[in-house]
Amino acid sequence: MNREVIEAINALAKEKSISKEVLFSAIEEALKSAYKKSLKKAPAGMPNVRVVLDRDDGTVQVFARKVVVDEVFDDTTEISLEAARAIQPSYEEGDIVETEVTPRNFGRLAAQAAKQVIVQRIREAERGIIYDEYIEKENEILTAIVKHVEGKNVFVELGKTEGIIDPGHMMPGEEYAIGDRLKVYVLEVQRSSKGPQVLVSRTHPGLVKRLFELEVPEIQSGVVQIKSIAREAGSRTKMAVFSSDPLIDPVGSCVGPRGARVERVVAELKNEKIDIIKWSSDPAEFIANALNPARVLNVIVSDKEKACRVIVPDNQLSLAIGKEGQNARLAAKLTGWKIDIKSQTQAEQAEEEEAAAQEPEAEEI
Repeated sequence: MNREVIEAINALAKEKSISKEVLFSAIEEALKSAYKKSLKKAPAGMPNVRVVLDRDDGTVQVFARKVVVDEVFDDTTEISLEAARAIQPSYEEGDIVETEVTPRNFGRLAAQAAKQVIVQRIREAERGIIYDEYIEKENEILTAIVKHVEGKNVFVELGKTEGIIDPGHMMPGEEYAIGDRLKVYVLEVQRSSKGPQVLVSRTHPGLVKRLFELEVPEIQSGVVQIKSIAREAGSRTKMAVFSSDPLIDPVGSCVGPRGARVERVVAELKNEKIDIIKWSSDPAEFIANALNPARVLNVIVSDKEKACRVIVPDNQLSLAIGKEGQNARLAAKLTGWKIDIKSQTQAEQAEEEEAAAQEPEAEEI
């Protein structure tokens, strides 16, 4: 070891934001193992040693540590009281005696060990820094570049690390070509032996929310709030918005001038349909809005069961339900209410049947 190595440790610690003391301590532990391995004869018991690395000039010293005992059974870890007092008269049983045992050629071995430790610790520190950076990006949106496709997984470049889109988080029908740029939602960041593993999604409702936050200044300022989102990725999304300022239209803010803002989000999501509806604290009004584009005549709510019956014009029934029930399904997810949709004719028939069932039967003569 020499002064140059110490200077290198100081410089690397500063550059990589690693504690110098952590590096020095790790090198001392490595040197301790190196010393034990360098012993030509295997002792009855491995020696207990302490390695001291001078933080200024790089000098390395190895000290054998032995316990003072009345009778020695293992001279690699024990020393007699008589021998200890020959070194220093004040020693008593149970004390630790240290004697220097630094080999002559230990400097070269120390330099090799130091180099290995520095490389390893720098790699670990860099992984730790990257992990700390990306763990703060969970539930955020990032721009990714498709790197390669391996099996059913798509690997994307996220800057300092790599992200993975597994099959469950790929949009149906979306194709991924190397070099494609796309927005992804960070689901989870995990530690691994190869560095942080970032799981990202193209299907999570949070992706839609973050995209609108990027596009709509009123959402960034907090005036317009996204209250809830229901999404069937690649097909359709419903998003409920609210404005704390009565002079600002939350739906219009998200749509943007001539639909520019919502169009940019739709383009990023490969033409996924997006219904932006006005949130209301009144469940009946909120449910009616959620069934857009269908026109609703009446909403009868049952707070106890958190269920409701929605009545729509006869010609609006199929629109309210949607293809394969999608519109009604998304409206239920968006509002959190069970929704039973009836046409006006169906509702009138149901009322007549209920009324007839409640009439008393005529008495027989």
